[in-house]
Amino acid sequence: MRVRSVLLGLGSLTIGTALLGLLLVISRVDLRNIFQRVRRVDALSFVELSLLVGVNICLSTQKWQIMDRVLRHRTDPELPAFTAFAVTSAGNLLGQLLPVQLSMVVARTLGTWTRGRALRRGTVGTLVEQGFDLLAICFLMIASAGTRLLRGDGALWLLLAILIALLALGLVGAITGWLRRVRIEPITRSHMSLDRVKRSLLQLQESGLLEASVARRLMALSFARFGVLVLMAGQVTAAIRADVPVWRLAAAMPFVVFSNAVAVTPGGLGITELTYAAALNLFGTPVATGAAWAVANRFLVIAATFAVAIPVISLFFALSVWDRARNASGKIVAGQQES
Repeated sequence: MRVRSVLLGLGSLTIGTALLGLLLVISRVDLRNIFQRVRRVDALSFVELSLLVGVNICLSTQKWQIMDRVLRHRTDPELPAFTAFAVTSAGNLLGQLLPVQLSMVVARTLGTWTRGRALRRGTVGTLVEQGFDLLAICFLMIASAGTRLLRGDGALWLLLAILIALLALGLVGAITGWLRRVRIEPITRSHMSLDRVKRSLLQLQESGLLEASVARRLMALSFARFGVLVLMAGQVTAAIRADVPVWRLAAAMPFVVFSNAVAVTPGGLGITELTYAAALNLFGTPVATGAAWAVANRFLVIAATFAVAIPVISLFFALSVWDRARNASGKIVAGQQES
């Protein structure tokens, strides 16, 4: 099993590297020029990008904590805010090395392993909250497609995106509210497949996942995360002084995030860059410019992710060791007093 996992990992890395190389050949972008532009990024720009990465992780953490409050049993210990942030930071870091579908699930499942119901709280909670991210992206793809068909600009995309986001918030609340109120007929054994659907819906109704307020909050946070991703892209553009309008990045991003969600390469390597170059080209940015921006974005986001995650994870482990040592010393003192 380990050999197979290693081979799959090497295979996905090879595919991603090959796709990235193909993009560089097609666009005729000089990788050395990209390195030089990345190296010339000033410290303030990098700090601002790192702060935006931190905000993105905070929003993801909030979404997971909402799900955790719904999914965990009343006897399960609550997940502290800093622990949730550290685990999400680890998942974000793993997302640069593993396919994005696995990284956050793995990190959060391991992060809740000793806190009860890890598969429910870590795996299911992450899949559901990330499902709202994907749903938000699908709605925003409509705004991008509409802007392209109407040959519009940033103002049109922003107008369509706001209208569609408001529509999405209303629909999500209405649909979840309806599903929560719908009456489920008694379960029989006559139609096993239908019974499974009924049983699943009953479990959802009892779990609290279908609360309209919960769904709207998760959806709103997903749209907020998208906004932060756009700000991050704009920060990269300013840092490397690229000629790519921010609205084009915003319009292209739904397609990029969607392709990243189905990518099998580490961190969407190659697939992300190809999608960025193709989508930006649809809105008027030359392929070479889009490809150079996408590759520079890869390097800078990875660096910013490490800059945020490493100190947070280090502090988390340091606090954990200190807490264990304090508890151990307290037990020793208590034992001495008893004796």
